[in-house]
Amino acid sequence: MIVSALVALPIGTAMPRWSAADIPDQSGRTALVTGAGGGLGLRVALHLAQRGCRVLMAVRDTTRGEAALDLLRAQVPGAAAELVEVDLADLESVRKGAAEAAERTDALDLLVDNAGVMAVPRRTLSAQGFELQLATNHLGHFALTGLLLPLLEAAPSARVVAVSSIMHKSGRLDFTDLQAERRYSPMTAYNAAKLANAVFAVEFQRRLGAAGSPVIAVGAHPGVATTELGRKGSRLGGGGTLGALFDAFAQIAGHSAEAGALPLLRAATDPGVRGGEYYGPAGLGGLRGAPVSCAYHRRAYDPETGRRLWAESERLTNVTYDLPPAPSGGPAGPS
Repeated sequence: MIVSALVALPIGTAMPRWSAADIPDQSGRTALVTGAGGGLGLRVALHLAQRGCRVLMAVRDTTRGEAALDLLRAQVPGAAAELVEVDLADLESVRKGAAEAAERTDALDLLVDNAGVMAVPRRTLSAQGFELQLATNHLGHFALTGLLLPLLEAAPSARVVAVSSIMHKSGRLDFTDLQAERRYSPMTAYNAAKLANAVFAVEFQRRLGAAGSPVIAVGAHPGVATTELGRKGSRLGGGGTLGALFDAFAQIAGHSAEAGALPLLRAATDPGVRGGEYYGPAGLGGLRGAPVSCAYHRRAYDPETGRRLWAESERLTNVTYDLPPAPSGGPAGPS
């Protein structure tokens, strides 16, 4: 089922091949990257540091984070990089991490909402009692972004990158059972959480645009990258084979974590990116290839879904953004 859902996806818009060499100078800028202890997040942090960016590496596991920080400093001598402890599945930890970031910088130029879990075999709850995949992938990032919004607005032209997945196209948001209490499936919950990331990015841009904010929200997905995301999710849920199968599929049909990080980096740094855009790999229906502009599933652009998810996210996290609701109208496009 996973394979058929992936290969049926449309190929992104063709354009000149973009690579890490195209990342512009990031000197004088400060970024916070979640999930920077490994995988995509570490590679994003490495490339940003190589271009002179100061990087706050948000990690849940500080032991793993220290190893990642050592690796980054070894590869980028003199890098301005430091750890911030943030467990996105615990809203108290999110608040502490945001407060720590505010103590370290007066402005934030870039926020990459990257961390996530996938295919947790059994319904597992976060610290606040929310379904773990929704809590980690969406609610934690929604809260973190809202708490960091004053720092983002203090920068001249800040950007938020919300990392989704090609699997969001198979996702549904059931607002009568958002926590999957009636029925739980590992991939159904994952797909819904990734659709929530997409809906959030679109609705956030609507509201930023309506407020005349200098901040823009953009989206990205890595395709199918070899990051062991599935295996980690299986361990969180007490074991299971689905995540391992997905990781095995990634080895066959996907691309490296380095390549998977490129759509995130393009969304984060390309001067031509506009608010509301979405970036992913160009080839094999979005599984692999150079980063290009693409499109979410139409469900992500539905204004009523955006408003409803926003209201529910504010209620569940108790984090309210200082942004007016977007005017009623059609789906948001790039701006």
